[in-house]
Amino acid sequence: MSEEPEAPESDAELPQLVASGERRATLSIVSTPIGNLEDITLRALRTLREADLVLAEDTRRTRVLCLHHGIHCQLRSFHAHSSEQAQEHVLEELQAGKHVALVTDAGTPLLSDPGAALVAAARTRGLRVESIPGPSAITAALTVAGLAVDQFRFVGFLPRSGRRRRDALQRIAEDRSTTVMFESPRRIADTLEELAALLGEARPVAVCRELTKLHEEVVRGSARELLGHFQDGARGEITLVIEGRAAGADDAQESAPAADVDARIAELLASGVSTRDAAVQLARETGGRRQELYARIEAHKARQRGSDE
Repeated sequence: MSEEPEAPESDAELPQLVASGERRATLSIVSTPIGNLEDITLRALRTLREADLVLAEDTRRTRVLCLHHGIHCQLRSFHAHSSEQAQEHVLEELQAGKHVALVTDAGTPLLSDPGAALVAAARTRGLRVESIPGPSAITAALTVAGLAVDQFRFVGFLPRSGRRRRDALQRIAEDRSTTVMFESPRRIADTLEELAALLGEARPVAVCRELTKLHEEVVRGSARELLGHFQDGARGEITLVIEGRAAGADDAQESAPAADVDARIAELLASGVSTRDAAVQLARETGGRRQELYARIEAHKARQRGSDE
């Protein structure tokens, strides 16, 4: 066992955890609260106070945060629809020696938010980019969902429709890692319905709504159970956590009977039967749930299209 280090005799001997040197020509990526305005670090507040310019996705929301903490700073709108010319102007200001802070509406920038292109361009030009870490809806949801967190994958927002959406949902259903995603309150019911068809009753899911805010809500259960809770939609910011596929139970399901079902799917589709009618027929033959069989048929068709391309 190593000896216990001696206590420093003065503050001067303490590690310098707070930068005190020159911070010109620096792009600071600043995490801001996802709800509760008190959830912000001292370093983030100091950075916002000292920056020559703060780039904000929505200047109105950032101004509320700054005024709450007594910060008066120069705000400029910078979002996903900002032009290349606007980005170039920021890069020129950085090269001229300005200290620029980048914030998003809530949480950590670049995670399903604009800014990645600016950071990449700044790095390419040899400019300094620093992280001012802090709140994130992703980690906040993982800590309260009560699901496995040893491995997880963040997928942002799902595609709204079409093959890309079906493929994304299928990957979630097959993934052994926990999946974290954002969802619109207007689409949460549709997403839960699609997940229910793919996941069945065994896989736990958590809907984390309005995290850190007054009406925070975390509801856990199967996708079908949660669909009943959110059938009429929801309000506020939503983070969805879906536990990964369990190795033992799912491997058992992928044995010979599943192969027989896939063979029957191929046979029905080859004969010209529609997806809907094939699901009805298979439900009669296997006793399975029609919605789950429908999703399985769609996944089979997606795999076939992929192999043909």
